[in-house]
Amino acid sequence: MHLPVLQKEVVELLNPQKNANFIDCTVGEGGHAKALLEMTGPQGKLLGLDWDPAALKKAEITLRPYGKRVRLVHGNYAELEEIAKAEYFSPVHGVLFDLGLSSNQLEESERGFSFKRTEPLDMRFNPENPMTASKIVNYWNRRELEGILKEYGEERFARRIAEAILISRGGKRLETTADLVRVIEGAVPGWYRRIRTPHFAQRTFQALRIAVNGELDNLLEGLSQATRVVSPGGRIAVISFHSLEDRVAKRFFRDTDSLSIQTKKPITPKEQEVRSNPRARSAKLRAAEKQTI
Repeated sequence: MHLPVLQKEVVELLNPQKNANFIDCTVGEGGHAKALLEMTGPQGKLLGLDWDPAALKKAEITLRPYGKRVRLVHGNYAELEEIAKAEYFSPVHGVLFDLGLSSNQLEESERGFSFKRTEPLDMRFNPENPMTASKIVNYWNRRELEGILKEYGEERFARRIAEAILISRGGKRLETTADLVRVIEGAVPGWYRRIRTPHFAQRTFQALRIAVNGELDNLLEGLSQATRVVSPGGRIAVISFHSLEDRVAKRFFRDTDSLSIQTKKPITPKEQEVRSNPRARSAKLRAAEKQTI
């Protein structure tokens, strides 16, 4: 079961009031959305977006008790403004971005998000996306591979891993996550492989997932559109799970004149939450409020 991260803190920061309207840009399995709907009855509405159609099916089940107060749309938050307009969803009192992978995506999707499972090298949130991790590792050149490993994975052995991937093509295609993990294992030093945190393949998998889904560009665009969509006095909250996402949110909130930062430092999970949900360990929550003109 997917546990919504920092749920209490999200609700406190977004400060949902009776009959207020919210947009959950990554509705996932509906955990945060449910909490917001509980606070905004009897007429408050929620627009839930997700690029993963499997996630929307889960959210539909979770949020079914709220009936017409919920609208779920298959779409990317980089299209937030267009979707909100098409759904006549206004006014908007708050917007949430939860950028973490769900338990379903990691454990059940069979799309290769986890290096712990043997699955196809896919990594797409949206199955209609023409790009896959398999295309990247089997067809991109060394310079392109090294570039994304450095930029999106902050991988110290980016060159060695990129070269190892190219050499592996002399045999057979890299088809599964296990194929890729074996290549990475042979490329990095033994002492590095023995370090358990992070796993020696974690940064490569992160880089590929970001590249496949255009995550950082989409986040920046989504934040820009959220700022235009949200009403004055409304808030935007972002839960990130690695430094690249957090940096995008931090800089955007800092550099956008119409926003007032509500979190001088990012909010992180308390020890009790981490114990019950270890995946929450790296979560950081930031929020900003649109200034009243």
